[in-house]
Amino acid sequence: MGKFVIKKTNTGYNFHLKAANGATIAVSETYSELAACRNGVQSVINAASAANIEDQTVPGFEEQKHPKFEIYKDKAEQFRFRLKARNGEVVAVGEAYTTKANCKNGVNSIIKNVVEAKVVEEIE
Repeated sequence: MGKFVIKKTNTGYNFHLKAANGATIAVSETYSELAACRNGVQSVINAASAANIEDQTVPGFEEQKHPKFEIYKDKAEQFRFRLKARNGEVVAVGEAYTTKANCKNGVNSIIKNVVEAKVVEEIE
């Protein structure tokens, strides 16, 4: 079972979504308030369960409605994904992957892990 780990940073709060094996599969932006970070966790849960995948690495890709996972290549030609909520805001991003298949596995891991993910606050 996955978990969201909320941590205090120097400038606010963020969360990491971790798979059952402890690997980080997505991270959030930094929120100035703890309550906003908690809302961000809920946004990921809501968005991931209803999101389609938009593969922007395919020429002439079909644009999907929000919420959605966007798969794209970064400047280093690595595959990445970002999860956008219903309002179009990015609520979580993934790491860089060398293959599209691994990137899609990351997306599928999020979909699988958010269903019963616990929220752990490490803010002290």
